[in-house]
Amino acid sequence: MSLTRVWLRTPADGLVRGDQVVGIDVHQTPQLTGKRSHWLIDVVLPAPVGSGVRGEWDLTVLHRTLVQTSQPPGDAATVLARLLAQLDAADAAGVVEVSAHPQQDTGAAGELLATNGGHVAFRFVPFA
Repeated sequence: MSLTRVWLRTPADGLVRGDQVVGIDVHQTPQLTGKRSHWLIDVVLPAPVGSGVRGEWDLTVLHRTLVQTSQPPGDAATVLARLLAQLDAADAAGVVEVSAHPQQDTGAAGELLATNGGHVAFRFVPFA
């Protein structure tokens, strides 16, 4: 994909450029004493690591959480992948925002809304 002008908003890390994403991960956190388990939808980014010596660099991955939800997110990864493919084909420029348990919303003019049946919604807001 060539999503150099599409960004994904994370709740803690700011914005991640779409062409940096190499995967979409959905997983459940472990349940800890006094804390319920949650579901996370992450984008996966490549990250070089090493000691600074030629030939000793390796590639690992970083997970950046897009949204946390108490309900299983179902096919949210597929919905996000489909949205990114549509944005790539349209040569779009803007920000993808993710929300858990969204209100019924059709999106404002120019916005594209993708949902997986109510638990997670992906909204694309084009740049002005």
